[in-house]
Amino acid sequence: MPKIPKRDVDSYLAGVTGDRAAALARLRELCRAKLIGFTETIAYGMPAYTRGGMAEIAFANQKQYISFYLMRSDVADAFTDRLVGQDMGKGCIRFRRPGGIDYELVRDLLTAVADSPGRIC
Repeated sequence: MPKIPKRDVDSYLAGVTGDRAAALARLRELCRAKLIGFTETIAYGMPAYTRGGMAEIAFANQKQYISFYLMRSDVADAFTDRLVGQDMGKGCIRFRRPGGIDYELVRDLLTAVADSPGRIC
């Protein structure tokens, strides 16, 4: 049976259980608090936050980890020191355990994204 695509963030989060559900709800809470003027949507099958029609932040519940997508290379470059030691992919931070999410880092990244528009990578 094919997966039914989620049409909104509430539906996306409703499909997640356990400690991952709490972690994703906290990420959403931070995004909504810090990304004033952004639109919350589903893009590429995951919750995303857009400005001017372009996604700048997203997160996803993956099989092996929770991904936090930062699509602003200027912000990532400004946080190089704090990103050392994080499990990084191209444009994302992978949190293998919900309890391992550095919410302070996420909050600071979101604040930096919200403070000024930049080039999407």
